[in-house]
Amino acid sequence: MYRISGRQLIFLTLLTALLTGLVVVFAERSLVKSGANTVLDPVAIADPSVASEEQNNIDIYRAVSPGVVNITTSGYSRSVWGYFPSQGSGSGSIIDPEGHILTNYHVVQNASNLEVQIENDKFPARVIGIDRDNDLAVIKVEAPRNRLTVVRLGTSTGLQVGQKVLAIGNPFGLQRTMTTGIISGLERPLHDPVARRTIDGAIQTDASINPGNSGGPLLNSRGEMIGINTAIYSPNGEGSGSIGIGFAVPVDLAKRTIPDLISKGYVSRPWLGLTTTPLSSSIARAFDLSIDRGLLVNEVYRGTGAASAGLRGWVVSESIFGNLTIQQLGDVIVSIDGKQVSTVDDQNRALDSKNPGQTVDLGIVRSGKHYNVPLKLSERPHDQQ
Repeated sequence: MYRISGRQLIFLTLLTALLTGLVVVFAERSLVKSGANTVLDPVAIADPSVASEEQNNIDIYRAVSPGVVNITTSGYSRSVWGYFPSQGSGSGSIIDPEGHILTNYHVVQNASNLEVQIENDKFPARVIGIDRDNDLAVIKVEAPRNRLTVVRLGTSTGLQVGQKVLAIGNPFGLQRTMTTGIISGLERPLHDPVARRTIDGAIQTDASINPGNSGGPLLNSRGEMIGINTAIYSPNGEGSGSIGIGFAVPVDLAKRTIPDLISKGYVSRPWLGLTTTPLSSSIARAFDLSIDRGLLVNEVYRGTGAASAGLRGWVVSESIFGNLTIQQLGDVIVSIDGKQVSTVDDQNRALDSKNPGQTVDLGIVRSGKHYNVPLKLSERPHDQQ
């Protein structure tokens, strides 16, 4: 009988294992090549476009989320019954190494105390500047510089419907939540009940935005901020969740106001030096005016361009029975630099590209006659912001 020594047995065992391994490798390669069972090769079954898309989301979240903070506020709100304690929360983006944070004005409105949570730690903060007209604010957090991750500001110029976007914020207090979607629309007028004016050019997105997301960044696929998440369309009222229609203030608008907010605390804006009210059809009929559209001049402020131009304000009183009584016949503004105006939004748009100190051509109607009056713009006072 032929006997196998111990060494020979070990050698044969190793040789058999090696040959078996080679057969398996060849079989796997053959299967992958023929497509018979691609599950054996994870690289072969992965969809490169899906993998790269997911990796892009992961990379953006890792890079940007440490710079998105949770803002909690406390203060007092006023009602017909007096003042009562109030609390709120929202999101914000760290925009520089000094600790300035960009958020919405309505997030910090009426707040007497601010607290900012950066990742797992909380730090005190204070309001630096507010821009009611565009629902923006800058606050500053007292935190070590090594805890500050800056969110890069991109541009809202050249955006396209269908472009991928990501939102990071703190909906319902859930820290640093990310949602994804696309740009659903551009140049949307967004009426702001806080400022009682319309923000032009808002970005519409279907990325899920909920209460608590306000003030957080809307990002492009490079992780750059292109908007500030501000509002959602909610048919069921305030506090309802997202139905896929959210709006963001364009970052280019914010970039124009941030320097003033940090240096002055408000935005330097041109001002006519008066207050206006849209001309109503009832007033036009009551006083037999020759026009039915325009802005009634109400109060004219001393020392302003409107006062120097000699504009006159209307004084109209209304009885409890709805009867209108004229106490002083004033002017009606119908155009600014040739642009027709009939609402306060029209007036704001006509002045948006102007600067204090510039002169505009005001088209007015006085006692049924049309006049063109040059008016030097003032800087709008802080209390008029």
